[in-house]
Amino acid sequence: MNDQVKPNVVFILVDNVGWGDFGVYGGTTPTPRIDKLASEGIRFNDYNVEAQCTPTRSAIMTGRHPVRSGTYKLSWPGEGMSGMAPWEYTIADLLSEAGYATALYGKWHLGNTEGRLPTDQGFDEWWGIKDSWDEAGYTAWPLYQELGLPAPMIWEGRKGEQSTPAMPLDLDVRPIVDEKYLVPKTVEFIKKNAAAKKPFFVYLGYSQMHPPMIANPNYANTSTARSGVYADCLAEMDDRVGQIVDAVKAAGIEDNTIIVLSSDNAGGGALPHVGPGSNGPWRGNFFNTPFEGSMRVSAMIRWPGAIPAGVVTAQTLAAVDWLPTLAGMVGASELVPRDRPIDGVDASAFMLGKSDKTGRDSYLFFGPDGELMSVKWKYYKMILRYTEDLPAIQSGFVTPQFPMMYDLSSDPHEDMNLWWTNLTNAWMFSPFLGLIGEYEKSVKEYPNIKVGEEFDGYK
Repeated sequence: MNDQVKPNVVFILVDNVGWGDFGVYGGTTPTPRIDKLASEGIRFNDYNVEAQCTPTRSAIMTGRHPVRSGTYKLSWPGEGMSGMAPWEYTIADLLSEAGYATALYGKWHLGNTEGRLPTDQGFDEWWGIKDSWDEAGYTAWPLYQELGLPAPMIWEGRKGEQSTPAMPLDLDVRPIVDEKYLVPKTVEFIKKNAAAKKPFFVYLGYSQMHPPMIANPNYANTSTARSGVYADCLAEMDDRVGQIVDAVKAAGIEDNTIIVLSSDNAGGGALPHVGPGSNGPWRGNFFNTPFEGSMRVSAMIRWPGAIPAGVVTAQTLAAVDWLPTLAGMVGASELVPRDRPIDGVDASAFMLGKSDKTGRDSYLFFGPDGELMSVKWKYYKMILRYTEDLPAIQSGFVTPQFPMMYDLSSDPHEDMNLWWTNLTNAWMFSPFLGLIGEYEKSVKEYPNIKVGEEFDGYK
């Protein structure tokens, strides 16, 4: 490390990128910068996220299952305000309290009203969207304009001040928002704080691959994969990640900066009209839950000289683990809340090469209705509910006669239900039901926050 004791944290969260999209995960579109980033640290092959964008982002921010925070879905009219209650304590709150400058650029999707915006949840500044990128296409519909509804906007704000509109969010800005705004702002934040020798946390909610997916004009029809919009956007993403990595190096803080790159959802293959997104060998996608292809995505972390390089691991990690893990890595574990359930594990010892285990050997996956869908324990999987295959977005949740069980070590595509192929697996109920029981016991002590609830703490 250099004289700056606390490591900086750059968290790049891409949108709807499948497990098998990057070259290092077997993707056919060249992604040399991302592949190099992966080779310089730890690449996870069993990293798990939540059912949709909002719950995954909530899990990253709070270290809690989104069902606990009332963020497993967006609120409908009459359900209260959308997003996290201000009572929630985020990774930005924690790092701010630890003396970090904090910023968010891009997608928030965890609240769209004053009091629930990034600068209310630990960020010193932000520039981006309150909700999601699909709003860029709203004004292209003639009847939307006829209704007289307000045009979607990109927003900006600073802590202690009201956020204000920065510019329209439309189909003109959609293909260039990463190039012209999000990445330059991230780079400038890195430069500014490195020059000031101020430890910083910057969270980039990169826009792609969320619909409407439109290739940047400089990348359209240029990908060497020659396979459409998806490949073109992926090629640009690789270059943009490279720009951020280069900015860290140019600022002279490479050896004191943690870089995390992960996806929020397994979108590969869920959008067949834009190209060949891939979830690798796993069954399922964004809507085809809770198979591995709907919950397992790419993730990597680099910190030269501190995190071992060239590690590819099958150790399990989850979105909820980032808060306690990053807290442990920067020496701020004492700031992790003790007044609420924290579902994440502190995997900092694994990240720093001091342990061969992350500390996670199980994972509970909840659906967009807040109900449990599956449980993973080591390499076994129990599915309580699922969606039919194509098109899964039109499928309701199916409850099988017996919970389906799979051995992911020999059946990664989840084709051979052990009840059907083996029938010696009833013993597996013991660990699965034990994990469910632990969760249910915690809910009795700390009831889950309801969607839209104005929650202010446990009494």
